[in-house]
Amino acid sequence: MLKLGVNIDHVATVREARYRGQSFGEPDPVAAAIECERAGAHGITVHLREDRRHIQDRDVWKLREVVRTRLNLEMANSPEIVEIALRLKPEIVCIVPERRQEVTTEGGLNVLAAEGEIAETRRRMNQMGIQVSLFVSPDIEQIEAAARVGSQFVELHTGSFANSFSEPEKRDAELNRLITAARRAHALGLLVNAGHGLNYSNLPHLLTVPHLVELNIGHSIISRAVFVGLAAAVREMLALLESYKG
Repeated sequence: MLKLGVNIDHVATVREARYRGQSFGEPDPVAAAIECERAGAHGITVHLREDRRHIQDRDVWKLREVVRTRLNLEMANSPEIVEIALRLKPEIVCIVPERRQEVTTEGGLNVLAAEGEIAETRRRMNQMGIQVSLFVSPDIEQIEAAARVGSQFVELHTGSFANSFSEPEKRDAELNRLITAARRAHALGLLVNAGHGLNYSNLPHLLTVPHLVELNIGHSIISRAVFVGLAAAVREMLALLESYKG
């Protein structure tokens, strides 16, 4: 069964637009997490960014108390965030690249350029019982580096696929890259997740990628929730995943 992790960052984005710097505000991402789980989500994903633009420290600690499925903490490989993760003990962390000027995470992690540092973080996380995923582009060299540093998962960056969706030739080329990358990751013993830019329209095409364990989807679900409610938006996405054959 292909699992769905719901990224609730943009619930916090809406809250911060009005209540930035306050210790309260709405909508509450913790309440959103509970609603997503009740609707059948298999996990909750949040990105505690260094600039705290949406999810705040108080959110992750409250989420650790209430999440009953699996808490996935997206994070930069920075000393401050690493220490928070080791204390928080989510079930899994996903190490991502992070730039202050970007709107959202763009591009995959350059594992090749930082194998030593990433391997050390992976070791420390695993010692605390935390699984490690690396957010990488569908590039064979990066996937092989992810295996060398000992991560349990890779999360394939699907942004290029999503951005080219309206151009069939480019879309199919990106889809083939994802298929090749997933096969290589699986052959190396890595578990394969995917995410970035996935929505209700492009998801059915992505389901031709083999060996997927979980998709992490946020913006599209939160956007859909504006019109149908959060629980319904989650259930609609889950219904699309039912046709996955692996």
